[in-house]
Amino acid sequence: MIEVYIDGASKGNPGPSGAGVFIKGIQPPVELTVPLGIMSNHEAEYHALLTALKYCTEHNYKIVSFRTDSQLVERAIEKQYVKNPLYAPLLDEALEMIQQFDLFFIKWIPSSQNKAADELARKAIQKK
Repeated sequence: MIEVYIDGASKGNPGPSGAGVFIKGIQPPVELTVPLGIMSNHEAEYHALLTALKYCTEHNYKIVSFRTDSQLVERAIEKQYVKNPLYAPLLDEALEMIQQFDLFFIKWIPSSQNKAADELARKAIQKK
């Protein structure tokens, strides 16, 4: 099973943002850093999710287990609902992509267990 760690970061809220994705279970592990422009931290978290989903679908991974330190994103995916209308299109896009997997899991983890993705997200901010 492919394990995908995602994180979004913003320098300021809103501010310059980045997405970090760390994928293990393949050799070599994949590290993605994506500058996102000016947005809130929560938006950056969603964009990290979308970045990882796109990468996994493009590489034909069918069984994936995602890890995030964003309870907002994890709960939105599990409940298939968001209160804030700003995040609704991002959630809808994610849910559509998730349907392409044979098995998809998402789990909240503490930030201390998501250091690789966090570092990549912070590096993405510096790329701008």
